[in-house]
Amino acid sequence: MLILTIETSCDETAAAVVRDGRLVLSSVISSQVATHAEYGGVVPEIASRKHLEMITPVVRQALDEAGVMLAEIEGIAVTRGPGLLGALLVGVSMAKSLALACRIPLVGVHHIEGHLLAGFLEQPVLFPFLALVVSGGHTHLYRVDGIGRYRILGRTIDDAVGEAYDKTATLLGLGYPGGALIDKLAQQGSPTAVKFPRPLLHDKTLNFSFSGLKTAVLTHLKKQSHTPEGAELHDLCASFQAAVCEVLVKKTEAALKQEGLQRLVVGGGVACNSGLRHAMQQLATRLKIELQIPPPVLCGDNAAMLAVAGDAYLTAGCLDDLAMDAIATWPLDQVARWEQLP
Repeated sequence: MLILTIETSCDETAAAVVRDGRLVLSSVISSQVATHAEYGGVVPEIASRKHLEMITPVVRQALDEAGVMLAEIEGIAVTRGPGLLGALLVGVSMAKSLALACRIPLVGVHHIEGHLLAGFLEQPVLFPFLALVVSGGHTHLYRVDGIGRYRILGRTIDDAVGEAYDKTATLLGLGYPGGALIDKLAQQGSPTAVKFPRPLLHDKTLNFSFSGLKTAVLTHLKKQSHTPEGAELHDLCASFQAAVCEVLVKKTEAALKQEGLQRLVVGGGVACNSGLRHAMQQLATRLKIELQIPPPVLCGDNAAMLAVAGDAYLTAGCLDDLAMDAIATWPLDQVARWEQLP
């Protein structure tokens, strides 16, 4: 099946053409990072307007790069949610318009489902496995027993890890987005220079909390008589990142043991972080488990990642009609359509 996929959940306008849910023929991403940088974060209204501006040229470019005509597309998969409602509506409206005009089957896909299956575009992982999804809006642990079969094991009770990175970067005067900047500076610092807390590290649940860590950085800065720079800034970033990674690794290890799983998938924008990738590789080596972390281009928001689940649903006949609407808040384990799968 040749499908067109569309993603507009936040601040990337993306489209891709994928064959059989595996072979990526094209993947186009138009980022709004520069637009939102001056505001220190994503402004929903501006994001929606930029999506409106870019959605048609991005879809057209995806088709052109794949060397296919719209008439050849056999299915359309679009991010239905969760995300910024106005942004989602742009992608959903585009997908429904194309489906109606060209009589193409349509399916709405969960954004997080796309992230936890993104690695399948390179190499499928045997079910069941544990998935850690880390991004600007999500920090979740899932047990994955198959496409459409997900159980939430743990989640953040406040800030998502990517949000904590961006807020900490703002406190340090590094600008937006800050995750990549902190990661780069951390590579030159000492992870033990500053003793930051590890929230919920010894809690009996598999939940996360990162707001306290961000506050700890603020408290540390208030005690200083100057703005950290040079080696001091590197050490602070390294210490912050070490605290984040330790919490993520410990909770992930606990979930693997609780569920008796031997395979781990890490996805989402924060999975680009070099410190986290190294820490998870160390965990996999120590536990002798299989680890999959997609390449950075598949970790951030993109449309190609929707093709894995989208192809499965379209093939199984689990379709949406033109009454489908965007959903801003949408728990991954609460989608009735998945119950229709064999």
